[in-house]
Amino acid sequence: QVQLVESGGGLVQPGGSLTLSCVASGTIFSHYVMGWYRQAPGKERELVARIFSGGVTNYVDSVKDRFTISRDNAKNTVYLQMNSLKPEDTAVYYCYCGSYWGKGTLVTISS
Repeated sequence: QVQLVESGGGLVQPGGSLTLSCVASGTIFSHYVMGWYRQAPGKERELVARIFSGGVTNYVDSVKDRFTISRDNAKNTVYLQMNSLKPEDTAVYYCYCGSYWGKGTLVTISS
């Protein structure tokens, strides 16, 4: 059974940093695109960042130069390093791999 488990969410002050991790199990994920979506209260889910098996990355404009996505295929893990966090980054962050999804981890940016 395929599972994606996120970790690393929490409460951080504006300007702070967090690193999200997502561990995948149940199949070989190295060939799949992996990434992160987020959904803020009252808003639609949006793609934050994704990384293809060869390492190519894409980011939504609002997080460029602040967030960095990376993956460790040997560990079936994808990371999202988030710096210079803003209140508008507050959301539930969901990891995905191919057509599989995690349950999400809450990130709250507040003073």
